[in-house]
Amino acid sequence: MSTTTTGITQLGLVIIPTPDVDRAIEFYVDKLGFEKRTDIPFGGQYRWVEVYPARGTAGIALAPPPPGTEAAPHETGISLNCDNIDETHETLRSNGVDVDAEVSRMGEPVPPMFWFRDADGNSLLVVETQR
Repeated sequence: MSTTTTGITQLGLVIIPTPDVDRAIEFYVDKLGFEKRTDIPFGGQYRWVEVYPARGTAGIALAPPPPGTEAAPHETGISLNCDNIDETHETLRSNGVDVDAEVSRMGEPVPPMFWFRDADGNSLLVVETQR
């Protein structure tokens, strides 16, 4: 493994602030099929929860927003990979996920993709990996 000048070696977690951690867990675990790998209390009434795709090493942390702020829906910039975009789109749609009406197909070299919104209205992108 090579060393960088900054010491950063990998992406670990991205954080999505959520006002309702239980609702977010239900969405990411039950509707998306992620695994909940961490669920620990902190700061009295708060919880730190980490969810991961089944084969994933980078995860999403579901946590309350910073003190004095509210969690508002935003474009997360998170891109998730799948092997079959049409199957994934249909599965999420049938699971009740707010997905784009159609898969976007821009042609080579851009892979097929679609956006979806989580239980708090945050948008994430699903991209088909190149076969």
